[in-house]
Amino acid sequence: MTTQEQSNSLQAAIWNGSVPLDIRLSPSECRVYDQADPYLIQHPRLSYLPFLLPRLHAFFAFFLIDPSVAPHEGWFSVEGVPLKWHYPLGLLYDLFSGAAPAQADRSDDANHSPSRPQPSVLPWRLTLHFTDWPGDQLVQPDAEGKVVHDAFINSVKEADFLRNGTAKGIMSLSKGDSTQLWTAVQEHKRSAFDPIAQKLLYAQGAPLRHIPLKLYLPSSPSASEPLSGHLRVIQSLVTPYLHGTREPQTLGMALHGLVPALFPSRKTPIHAKPVLHGAVVPMRSPVEALLKEAAYLDGWLHLGLVMMA
Repeated sequence: MTTQEQSNSLQAAIWNGSVPLDIRLSPSECRVYDQADPYLIQHPRLSYLPFLLPRLHAFFAFFLIDPSVAPHEGWFSVEGVPLKWHYPLGLLYDLFSGAAPAQADRSDDANHSPSRPQPSVLPWRLTLHFTDWPGDQLVQPDAEGKVVHDAFINSVKEADFLRNGTAKGIMSLSKGDSTQLWTAVQEHKRSAFDPIAQKLLYAQGAPLRHIPLKLYLPSSPSASEPLSGHLRVIQSLVTPYLHGTREPQTLGMALHGLVPALFPSRKTPIHAKPVLHGAVVPMRSPVEALLKEAAYLDGWLHLGLVMMA
């Protein structure tokens, strides 16, 4: 298989990745308590949970104690933890499902078949609520969907600025291209998404300045964030090359620079593993190649850090 064929295969696998969901209406909002049928669906990893709310509201309308609640008032939780709706589903699953990430049979070896995650956590059970919005933890969407749209576009803008030192790429899109981008995200249509994504990635025709990278680390609750899902989000400037050289920066180098206590080695995971799209990422992976091959729809590399026993 050629390098281009490998790239195409990887991108197709990421785009087609999905999570089977078992969505249950909160018993406290159900007029038959916990006897309502679950809503079962296979939802794309790259997509977002709010896109499911209209069909979920229609499905559970008969069982709602208060049928006057609107679809956009819905929110999701897992084991009592509200899920941040602006995070992609795949990231939420990697962080909160407890599933073991897939990884090469031999440590840090991308040339061997990945092991499959534990099947016992599938389908992933989520609880759906339409009342008692956790306003101290989640921003509430509006009926028109503008809040969800703006959250995604702002994330795209931030990624664009980090890559190029300017957000002109996303800001200069035509109205038609902007509409096509958002519709492609909502409908999960790769044929419509890819042309716009390529325009953004190579908008300036110059080398990338920085890699949009966020790390998500499970942590203990604090006084300022007692019920935030117990996540610490780490973000800093990450360059494609080591400073002053043309040596590509690997993920291991970046992790060592950002969280050296967790990654004292640049080559071997010791205390934690970096997980992207449900799989452990080899430490030797160049961060620029990762961005071009495996970014989420908003242009970011959202990496979960899974602690090792």
